[in-house]
Amino acid sequence: MNEFFNTVGKVALGTRLRKLGDQLMEEASQIYDLYDVPLQAKWFPVYYTMAQQKDCSITQIATIIGHTHPSVSKIIKEMDAAGLINYNKKSKDGRFTTVNLNDKAMALLPNLIEQLEDARDAIEEVLDKTTHNIWLAMEDMEFELDNKSFYKRVLEKRKIRLAQEIKIIDFSTEHSERFKELNLEWIEKYFTVEPLDEASLNKPKKKIIKPGGHIYMAEYKGVVIGTCALIKFNDTTYELSKMAVTEAAQGLNVGYALGKAIIKKAKNLGANKIYLESNTQLKPAINLYQKLGFTKVVGIPSPYERSNIRMELNF
Repeated sequence: MNEFFNTVGKVALGTRLRKLGDQLMEEASQIYDLYDVPLQAKWFPVYYTMAQQKDCSITQIATIIGHTHPSVSKIIKEMDAAGLINYNKKSKDGRFTTVNLNDKAMALLPNLIEQLEDARDAIEEVLDKTTHNIWLAMEDMEFELDNKSFYKRVLEKRKIRLAQEIKIIDFSTEHSERFKELNLEWIEKYFTVEPLDEASLNKPKKKIIKPGGHIYMAEYKGVVIGTCALIKFNDTTYELSKMAVTEAAQGLNVGYALGKAIIKKAKNLGANKIYLESNTQLKPAINLYQKLGFTKVVGIPSPYERSNIRMELNF
Protein backbone atom coordinates (compact mmCIF):
# COMPACT_ATOMS: atom_id res chain seq x y z
CA MET A 1 0.00 0.00 0.00
CA ASN A 2 1.50 3.33 -1.04
CA GLU A 3 1.86 6.47 1.09
CA PHE A 4 -1.30 8.06 -0.28
CA PHE A 5 -3.53 5.23 0.97
CA ASN A 6 -1.66 5.17 4.30
CA THR A 7 -2.39 8.89 4.71
CA VAL A 8 -5.97 9.09 3.43
CA GLY A 9 -7.18 5.75 4.75
CA LYS A 10 -10.45 3.97 4.04
CA VAL A 11 -12.10 7.01 2.48
CA ALA A 12 -10.05 6.20 -0.65
CA LEU A 13 -11.58 2.72 -0.90
CA GLY A 14 -13.02 3.40 -4.36
CA THR A 15 -9.67 4.66 -5.67
CA ARG A 16 -7.87 1.64 -4.26
CA LEU A 17 -10.38 -0.80 -5.74
CA ARG A 18 -10.08 0.94 -9.09
CA LYS A 19 -6.28 0.64 -8.90
CA LEU A 20 -6.58 -3.08 -8.20
CA GLY A 21 -9.14 -3.44 -10.98
CA ASP A 22 -6.91 -1.61 -13.45
CA GLN A 23 -4.02 -3.93 -12.57
CA LEU A 24 -6.16 -7.04 -13.12
CA MET A 25 -7.61 -5.71 -16.37
CA GLU A 26 -4.16 -4.87 -17.70
CA GLU A 27 -2.90 -8.38 -16.96
CA ALA A 28 -6.11 -9.85 -18.36
CA SER A 29 -5.22 -8.44 -21.77
CA GLN A 30 -1.88 -10.32 -21.62
CA ILE A 31 -3.69 -13.50 -20.57
CA TYR A 32 -6.12 -13.28 -23.52
CA ASP A 33 -3.09 -13.04 -25.83
CA LEU A 34 -1.52 -16.03 -24.08
CA TYR A 35 -4.51 -18.21 -25.00
CA ASP A 36 -4.90 -16.73 -28.46
CA VAL A 37 -8.34 -15.30 -27.66
CA PRO A 38 -8.73 -11.95 -29.49
CA LEU A 39 -11.21 -10.43 -27.05
CA GLN A 40 -11.00 -7.32 -24.94
CA ALA A 41 -11.30 -8.07 -21.23
CA LYS A 42 -14.27 -5.70 -20.88
CA TRP A 43 -16.16 -7.77 -23.47
CA PHE A 44 -16.01 -10.93 -21.38
CA PRO A 45 -19.34 -10.60 -19.45
CA VAL A 46 -21.22 -9.90 -22.69
CA TYR A 47 -19.42 -12.63 -24.67
CA TYR A 48 -19.90 -15.23 -21.93
CA THR A 49 -23.60 -14.42 -21.56
CA MET A 50 -24.17 -14.63 -25.29
CA ALA A 51 -22.32 -17.95 -25.42
CA GLN A 52 -24.73 -19.33 -22.82
CA GLN A 53 -27.90 -17.56 -23.94
CA LYS A 54 -28.77 -17.77 -27.63
CA ASP A 55 -30.47 -14.82 -29.35
CA CYS A 56 -30.32 -12.30 -26.50
CA SER A 57 -31.65 -8.76 -26.58
CA ILE A 58 -29.38 -6.01 -25.31
CA THR A 59 -31.81 -5.44 -22.46
CA GLN A 60 -31.62 -9.10 -21.43
CA ILE A 61 -27.82 -9.07 -21.48
CA ALA A 62 -27.71 -5.86 -19.43
CA THR A 63 -30.05 -7.38 -16.85
CA ILE A 64 -28.06 -10.60 -16.56
CA ILE A 65 -24.64 -8.97 -16.11
CA GLY A 66 -25.84 -5.93 -14.13
CA HIS A 67 -24.64 -3.34 -16.64
CA THR A 68 -26.52 -0.43 -18.15
CA HIS A 69 -28.19 -0.74 -21.54
CA PRO A 70 -25.90 1.93 -23.12
CA SER A 71 -22.72 0.20 -21.90
CA VAL A 72 -23.83 -3.18 -23.29
CA SER A 73 -24.89 -1.54 -26.55
CA LYS A 74 -21.42 0.02 -26.88
CA ILE A 75 -19.69 -3.33 -26.29
CA ILE A 76 -21.95 -5.03 -28.83
CA LYS A 77 -20.97 -2.40 -31.41
CA GLU A 78 -17.28 -2.93 -30.63
CA MET A 79 -17.66 -6.70 -30.94
CA ASP A 80 -19.55 -6.21 -34.19
CA ALA A 81 -16.68 -4.09 -35.54
CA ALA A 82 -14.38 -7.03 -34.66
CA GLY A 83 -16.59 -9.32 -36.74
CA LEU A 84 -18.03 -11.38 -33.87
CA ILE A 85 -21.78 -10.56 -33.93
CA ASN A 86 -24.88 -11.65 -35.82
CA TYR A 87 -27.94 -9.40 -35.73
CA ASN A 88 -31.46 -10.76 -36.04
CA LYS A 89 -34.03 -8.40 -37.55
CA LYS A 90 -37.79 -8.15 -37.40
CA SER A 91 -39.45 -8.96 -40.66
CA LYS A 92 -41.80 -5.96 -40.62
CA ASP A 93 -39.82 -2.87 -39.64
CA GLY A 94 -36.27 -4.19 -39.96
CA ARG A 95 -35.19 -3.13 -36.48
CA PHE A 96 -32.69 -5.26 -34.55
CA THR A 97 -34.33 -7.39 -31.87
CA THR A 98 -31.71 -9.91 -30.73
CA VAL A 99 -28.01 -10.58 -31.21
CA ASN A 100 -25.87 -13.70 -31.03
CA LEU A 101 -22.28 -14.79 -31.53
CA ASN A 102 -21.33 -15.78 -35.06
CA ASP A 103 -19.19 -18.79 -36.02
CA LYS A 104 -15.96 -16.80 -35.69
CA ALA A 105 -16.84 -15.83 -32.11
CA MET A 106 -17.97 -19.32 -31.13
CA ALA A 107 -14.68 -20.77 -32.44
CA LEU A 108 -12.91 -18.87 -29.63
CA LEU A 109 -14.88 -20.66 -26.93
CA PRO A 110 -12.68 -23.77 -26.45
CA ASN A 111 -9.56 -21.66 -25.86
CA LEU A 112 -11.53 -19.31 -23.60
CA ILE A 113 -12.75 -22.23 -21.48
CA GLU A 114 -9.15 -23.36 -20.94
CA GLN A 115 -8.23 -19.79 -20.05
CA LEU A 116 -11.06 -19.57 -17.52
CA GLU A 117 -10.06 -22.83 -15.84
CA ASP A 118 -6.47 -21.70 -15.37
CA ALA A 119 -7.48 -18.19 -14.32
CA ARG A 120 -9.96 -19.60 -11.78
CA ASP A 121 -7.24 -21.79 -10.24
CA ALA A 122 -4.86 -18.81 -10.13
CA ILE A 123 -7.33 -16.51 -8.41
CA GLU A 124 -8.23 -19.23 -5.90
CA GLU A 125 -4.52 -19.53 -5.11
CA VAL A 126 -4.35 -15.79 -4.44
CA LEU A 127 -7.48 -15.85 -2.26
CA ASP A 128 -6.15 -18.82 -0.26
CA LYS A 129 -3.05 -16.82 0.61
CA THR A 130 -4.94 -13.74 1.80
CA THR A 131 -6.10 -13.22 5.38
CA HIS A 132 -9.44 -11.80 4.22
CA ASN A 133 -11.30 -13.23 1.25
CA ILE A 134 -11.93 -10.13 -0.88
CA TRP A 135 -14.54 -11.92 -2.99
CA LEU A 136 -16.73 -12.66 0.03
CA ALA A 137 -16.04 -9.22 1.46
CA MET A 138 -17.18 -7.60 -1.79
CA GLU A 139 -20.42 -9.60 -1.65
CA ASP A 140 -21.03 -8.25 1.86
CA MET A 141 -20.23 -4.70 0.81
CA GLU A 142 -22.41 -4.86 -2.31
CA PHE A 143 -25.28 -6.11 -0.16
CA GLU A 144 -24.89 -3.19 2.24
CA LEU A 145 -24.61 -0.59 -0.54
CA ASP A 146 -27.65 -2.05 -2.30
CA ASN A 147 -29.62 -1.51 0.90
CA LYS A 148 -28.33 2.04 1.29
CA SER A 149 -26.08 3.80 -1.18
CA PHE A 150 -22.71 5.25 -0.23
CA TYR A 151 -24.01 8.71 -1.19
CA LYS A 152 -26.94 8.43 1.23
CA ARG A 153 -24.64 7.27 4.01
CA VAL A 154 -22.30 10.24 3.49
CA LEU A 155 -25.32 12.57 3.35
CA GLU A 156 -26.55 11.25 6.71
CA LYS A 157 -23.13 11.73 8.31
CA ARG A 158 -22.96 15.26 6.90
CA LYS A 159 -26.35 16.12 8.38
CA ILE A 160 -25.30 14.78 11.78
CA ARG A 161 -22.10 16.81 11.74
CA LEU A 162 -23.81 20.00 10.60
CA ALA A 163 -26.63 19.53 13.11
CA GLN A 164 -24.05 19.69 15.90
CA GLU A 165 -23.13 23.18 14.69
CA ILE A 166 -26.71 24.47 14.82
CA LYS A 167 -27.61 26.42 17.95
CA ILE A 168 -31.22 26.83 19.07
CA ILE A 169 -31.48 30.10 20.97
CA ASP A 170 -34.28 32.09 22.59
CA PHE A 171 -35.84 34.98 20.69
CA SER A 172 -34.77 38.48 21.66
CA THR A 173 -35.87 41.89 20.40
CA GLU A 174 -32.88 42.07 18.06
CA HIS A 175 -34.30 39.05 16.19
CA SER A 176 -37.60 40.77 15.34
CA GLU A 177 -36.74 41.74 11.79
CA ARG A 178 -35.10 38.39 11.03
CA PHE A 179 -38.14 36.52 12.42
CA LYS A 180 -40.31 38.45 9.98
CA GLU A 181 -37.93 38.00 7.02
CA LEU A 182 -37.69 34.23 7.45
CA ASN A 183 -41.46 33.79 7.47
CA LEU A 184 -42.20 36.18 4.63
CA GLU A 185 -39.68 34.25 2.52
CA TRP A 186 -41.83 31.10 2.42
CA ILE A 187 -45.29 32.67 2.79
CA GLU A 188 -44.82 35.01 -0.17
CA LYS A 189 -43.29 32.26 -2.27
CA TYR A 190 -46.29 29.94 -1.97
CA PHE A 191 -49.22 31.96 -0.62
CA THR A 192 -50.46 35.43 0.35
CA VAL A 193 -49.66 37.14 3.64
CA GLU A 194 -52.81 37.18 5.78
CA PRO A 195 -53.85 39.54 8.60
CA LEU A 196 -52.99 36.91 11.24
CA ASP A 197 -49.50 36.72 9.76
CA GLU A 198 -49.02 40.48 9.85
CA ALA A 199 -50.12 40.71 13.48
CA SER A 200 -47.62 38.13 14.78
CA LEU A 201 -44.77 39.00 12.41
CA ASN A 202 -44.90 42.73 13.10
CA LYS A 203 -45.22 42.38 16.88
CA PRO A 204 -43.91 38.91 17.87
CA LYS A 205 -43.18 39.82 21.46
CA LYS A 206 -46.63 41.29 22.06
CA LYS A 207 -48.64 38.70 20.12
CA ILE A 208 -46.70 35.52 20.90
CA ILE A 209 -44.39 35.82 23.90
CA LYS A 210 -46.34 38.04 26.34
CA PRO A 211 -49.51 35.87 26.18
CA GLY A 212 -47.41 32.88 27.29
CA GLY A 213 -45.84 31.59 24.10
CA HIS A 214 -42.25 31.25 23.02
CA ILE A 215 -40.04 31.75 19.96
CA TYR A 216 -36.83 29.96 19.10
CA MET A 217 -34.23 31.04 16.55
CA ALA A 218 -31.79 28.66 14.84
CA GLU A 219 -28.26 29.95 14.43
CA TYR A 220 -25.55 28.44 12.23
CA LYS A 221 -22.02 29.85 12.32
CA GLY A 222 -23.30 33.11 13.72
CA VAL A 223 -26.11 33.53 11.18
CA VAL A 224 -29.81 33.12 12.05
CA ILE A 225 -31.19 30.65 9.50
CA GLY A 226 -34.50 29.52 11.01
CA THR A 227 -37.22 30.12 13.52
CA CYS A 228 -40.29 28.53 15.10
CA ALA A 229 -42.97 29.85 17.46
CA LEU A 230 -45.11 28.30 20.17
CA ILE A 231 -48.41 30.18 20.56
CA LYS A 232 -50.50 29.63 23.68
CA PHE A 233 -54.12 28.62 23.05
CA ASN A 234 -54.94 27.72 26.66
CA ASP A 235 -53.12 26.29 29.67
CA THR A 236 -52.77 22.80 28.12
CA THR A 237 -52.85 23.49 24.38
CA TYR A 238 -50.31 25.32 22.23
CA GLU A 239 -49.91 25.94 18.52
CA LEU A 240 -46.68 25.29 16.65
CA SER A 241 -46.52 28.20 14.25
CA LYS A 242 -44.27 30.33 12.08
CA MET A 243 -41.69 27.62 11.44
CA ALA A 244 -39.35 28.87 8.75
CA VAL A 245 -35.91 27.89 7.50
CA THR A 246 -34.17 29.95 4.84
CA GLU A 247 -33.81 28.08 1.54
CA ALA A 248 -30.01 28.26 1.63
CA ALA A 249 -29.99 26.22 4.85
CA GLN A 250 -32.60 23.62 3.97
CA GLY A 251 -31.33 20.06 4.14
CA LEU A 252 -29.42 20.63 7.39
CA ASN A 253 -32.25 19.28 9.60
CA VAL A 254 -32.79 22.75 11.04
CA GLY A 255 -36.56 22.33 11.04
CA TYR A 256 -36.30 19.08 12.97
CA ALA A 257 -34.04 20.68 15.58
CA LEU A 258 -36.47 23.60 15.98
CA GLY A 259 -39.45 21.24 16.19
CA LYS A 260 -37.84 19.12 18.91
CA ALA A 261 -36.99 22.26 20.89
CA ILE A 262 -40.54 23.60 20.60
CA ILE A 263 -42.05 20.27 21.71
CA LYS A 264 -39.75 20.16 24.72
CA LYS A 265 -40.68 23.74 25.60
CA ALA A 266 -44.39 22.98 25.36
CA LYS A 267 -44.00 20.06 27.75
CA ASN A 268 -42.11 22.27 30.21
CA LEU A 269 -44.96 24.78 30.04
CA GLY A 270 -47.46 22.09 31.01
CA ALA A 271 -49.02 21.45 27.61
CA ASN A 272 -50.62 18.11 26.82
CA LYS A 273 -51.25 18.91 23.15
CA ILE A 274 -49.69 20.88 20.30
CA TYR A 275 -51.48 21.53 17.03
CA LEU A 276 -50.45 23.22 13.79
CA GLU A 277 -52.05 24.57 10.61
CA SER A 278 -50.39 23.84 7.27
CA ASN A 279 -50.97 23.13 3.60
CA THR A 280 -50.47 19.82 1.81
CA GLN A 281 -48.62 21.70 -0.94
CA LEU A 282 -45.72 21.97 1.52
CA LYS A 283 -44.75 18.29 1.33
CA PRO A 284 -41.33 18.59 3.03
CA ALA A 285 -43.00 20.41 5.94
CA ILE A 286 -45.73 17.76 6.25
CA ASN A 287 -43.09 15.02 6.24
CA LEU A 288 -41.20 16.87 8.97
CA TYR A 289 -44.29 17.18 11.15
CA GLN A 290 -45.00 13.48 10.76
CA LYS A 291 -41.42 12.72 11.71
CA LEU A 292 -41.93 14.82 14.85
CA GLY A 293 -44.99 12.75 15.73
CA PHE A 294 -47.86 14.93 14.48
CA THR A 295 -50.91 13.27 12.93
CA LYS A 296 -53.74 14.68 10.83
CA VAL A 297 -57.04 15.61 12.48
CA VAL A 298 -60.29 16.67 10.81
CA GLY A 299 -63.37 18.71 11.57
CA ILE A 300 -61.72 21.81 13.03
CA PRO A 301 -61.91 25.02 10.92
CA SER A 302 -58.72 27.03 10.42
CA PRO A 303 -58.35 30.80 10.78
CA TYR A 304 -55.88 30.75 7.85
CA GLU A 305 -57.20 30.77 4.28
CA ARG A 306 -54.13 28.85 3.05
CA SER A 307 -54.52 26.03 5.57
CA ASN A 308 -56.04 22.77 4.35
CA ILE A 309 -54.61 20.42 6.98
CA ARG A 310 -54.50 20.45 10.77
CA MET A 311 -52.17 18.19 12.68
CA GLU A 312 -51.85 17.43 16.39
CA LEU A 313 -49.35 15.93 18.79
CA ASN A 314 -50.69 14.67 22.11
CA PHE A 315 -48.37 14.04 25.04
